[in-house]
Amino acid sequence: MWDQFKSTLEDCLCPPGNGVFTVNTGKERKTKLHQALYGTTENVDALWKDKLNELPAAGKAIVLGVCSDTGGGILRGANWGPLFLRNTLLDLHPDVKAFDIGDIRVIPHLLHDKYMNEATITNCRKALYKDKNAKYSVAPLSITQDIATEFYKNFPDKGLFGIGGDHSCSYPLTKAWLLAKKEQGKKAAIIHFDAHTDLLVERLGIDLCFGSWCTHILEDLPKPNHLIQIGIRSTGKPKEHWQDTFGVVQHWTCDVKKQGAEAIVAGIVAQLKADKVDELYISFDIDAIDSEYVAATGTPEPDGMSPEEALIIIETLANKFPITGADMMEIAPFLNTSQQHSDEPQTTLKIGADISAMLIKAMQR
Repeated sequence: MWDQFKSTLEDCLCPPGNGVFTVNTGKERKTKLHQALYGTTENVDALWKDKLNELPAAGKAIVLGVCSDTGGGILRGANWGPLFLRNTLLDLHPDVKAFDIGDIRVIPHLLHDKYMNEATITNCRKALYKDKNAKYSVAPLSITQDIATEFYKNFPDKGLFGIGGDHSCSYPLTKAWLLAKKEQGKKAAIIHFDAHTDLLVERLGIDLCFGSWCTHILEDLPKPNHLIQIGIRSTGKPKEHWQDTFGVVQHWTCDVKKQGAEAIVAGIVAQLKADKVDELYISFDIDAIDSEYVAATGTPEPDGMSPEEALIIIETLANKFPITGADMMEIAPFLNTSQQHSDEPQTTLKIGADISAMLIKAMQR
């Protein structure tokens, strides 16, 4: 199975940092990343493929970039998040060791194969794989789910740390993780940090996007209240609407401020233990953090959590439960949505890297 899966990885992925197809934009950052990972900028494709042979013996946390922002809808640019965040992690957290399998090969106009006709799928297979009859999917969410599903079949004791990309990229990552845990007989829960609920049924007719992905993983959870959302504050409906309609559990930012991060996470731990949850997946939208701290994102929101509050919650959860999957989404490094932040995207990237480093370390335990 590994030989077959390695061939799939070589076909459907590309070297870390290469998931955005450009000629010159961001070239110096790609060069820096390749130099750090491979010691050279020459023959990167061959070096990456050779490095993949080490995956079976690698640690528990495996990095995967999903450079897609087609599922976003306000300000775009999160497709650059994986490249920039990797470099920031290397600069600020050199002690964090995680095997990097590369980036999903993304056609930036596509979202999911189910939205496409057969003629376009055939054309895109010819473009991506040089074979119109290739067996692979072509849209980023579809490729990601295929890769993640096969990953967990091959490596049930490892977990993917996904770097996006807009938050629709969490749909295939969490979907594959939940199905794998169900197959393993594990009771699983998703901890979702976000300013927004992402619980629309659809947005402008599209059911898989940054505002609706959570709705479409509920059926794969042991119970709906195994989706626990933290940091919510930007929604047109009250908490009771979301909890009563979908059965999820929400801890809004106002709850965190009023009760304190320690009390909030104590309540979450009590709920998870009462439900006999075995493992956690943490999905982190950077806009869960107050826009005072993060401005390089498509939908920054004021009155959010501080980085310290988020880290307290994550650290406590990591000390109580195995975190076997995680992601960091919605960092858009070319955006600066606040005139007050002249040092962006560095501040957003630092906070994203600090949280990512904690998540990766937790996954490596």
